[in-house]
Amino acid sequence: MKLVIGNRRYSSWSLRGWLACRQSGLPFDVEVVSLYDADWNQEQRTNPLLAPSAGKVPILWDGETVVWDSLAIMDYLVDRLVDDGVGRERFWPQGRAAAALARSLVAEMHGGFVALRSAMPFNLGRNGAPVPLSDAVVADIDRMLTLWAEARARFGQGGPYLLGTFGAADIAFAPVALRFVSYGVALPGFAQSYVAALNEHPWIVAWRAQADAEPWTIERFEIA
Repeated sequence: MKLVIGNRRYSSWSLRGWLACRQSGLPFDVEVVSLYDADWNQEQRTNPLLAPSAGKVPILWDGETVVWDSLAIMDYLVDRLVDDGVGRERFWPQGRAAAALARSLVAEMHGGFVALRSAMPFNLGRNGAPVPLSDAVVADIDRMLTLWAEARARFGQGGPYLLGTFGAADIAFAPVALRFVSYGVALPGFAQSYVAALNEHPWIVAWRAQADAEPWTIERFEIA
């Protein structure tokens, strides 16, 4: 398989797609395209790897099969694991109630929290200085903390992640958790512990290191 991603420093959706591929355990290669540089408009039109998604990343190629959008990629990988006899457990927790909560968390993260994401563009190179938070952003953070607290209280006994072991819900929320670090958002203890666990995950450590090594800067995402 080949996963096409954007700049690691700035592309939160790419991080989700990459984490999903790592979680699957299936072998894959990575190709990085530099978003919003001087050649980006041409790249979107002419790069055959981007054509099916109209330039959106991440996009996963599996032979002649192509799938884009991080949630669609995760669903596709789950289907592949099921076809291979592995099952869904690498992504979704066992038990109907836990799996239902995990699916709801992923869906709400995928389609929501627009104010938070707009006010805090994903930027792993940012120094952690706080920014003013609007009422809408505070409401998003409060809602997210409520979801995290419920997941940890009900199903988090088996490990430091939302439902104990690392899975689909953590893949969905990882970019926002890293935003909290980049923008110095004050969190209650349970949430701070969860964010720390994600930051210490070896895949996140590897992604950060690769992001630091990339040469690109996108000024539109550089908030002082």
